[in-house]
Amino acid sequence: MTPYEAVRAGFVAMALEKSRQATPFIQQARALKAAVSSLSSPIELLEAPHLAPSLLVAAGVSDKATAYLQDNDRREAILTLIQNYLEPQGNNWVEELVYRFLLTRGDSLGGMMRNIAGALAQRRTTRAILSALGVLGKAYRYWDSESNLWLPKPENDADVELRVKGISWQSRGANRALVFNTKVPAVNKNVDMCLLNCSPEDLSTERVSRQAYRSNELYLALGELKGGIDPAGADEHWKTASTALKRIGQAFGDLPQQPLLFFVGAAIEKDMAAEIWNQLESGALANAANLTSDVQLTSLCLWLCEL
Repeated sequence: MTPYEAVRAGFVAMALEKSRQATPFIQQARALKAAVSSLSSPIELLEAPHLAPSLLVAAGVSDKATAYLQDNDRREAILTLIQNYLEPQGNNWVEELVYRFLLTRGDSLGGMMRNIAGALAQRRTTRAILSALGVLGKAYRYWDSESNLWLPKPENDADVELRVKGISWQSRGANRALVFNTKVPAVNKNVDMCLLNCSPEDLSTERVSRQAYRSNELYLALGELKGGIDPAGADEHWKTASTALKRIGQAFGDLPQQPLLFFVGAAIEKDMAAEIWNQLESGALANAANLTSDVQLTSLCLWLCEL
């Protein structure tokens, strides 16, 4: 089970990450306030086309919706904002504009945070793998999400996990490549973690990687990673992961040597832990770890690095 201390630490980490993600929105709001403070009335906003994107946000129009609007629709949305909400505020219209801008951006932040638990889990797991490789004395290359290139281990790899979408190393005299959140053709679904018997060059371009992902015999291990820390959602996370793992097993069922299946989760409750243990004993799962346990996570990563 995930102990209370780990749950508390997880919630704190989520809160800190939310604050970090909110910082650009706060800075944008401050910049917007500074940009409009020289105007004498809100109607003058119509003559400031460079502010239109921010004004549309304040009007409650999402970035996605903005792409579908024509110029006259955007102008109408801004005019409605001015007449219905800014002008009635009199001299306080600038504050009203900023508040409404932040309200819409806050909604965007909420959508981002729904995905942040998975991102934090991937970072923690990535760092654990890199640490395991260091303990084993294995050099590695990483797939950089910014340049989309496989790069050698930097001299100082602090925070490299923030931009890793794949890791490569050698084991048993062969190349290994672990990639995150990749669609596996045999399953026709995205799988959180895929360990393949191939080199970074086999995944270097979309055309080349398509062939690698379609080669079922290259898959050594496939795993589900669930970073949600709320105990109330633990069973649902496990149900989703368990279903996905069963689907993977069925998809590769005809292979003479099936890929090993593993699970990593942050929120693990008593009944769920018992079920995971039963699957480990039966061989349905080859390995599992509590994301909040350094010992368990390190053990699983060492196992992956030596496959």
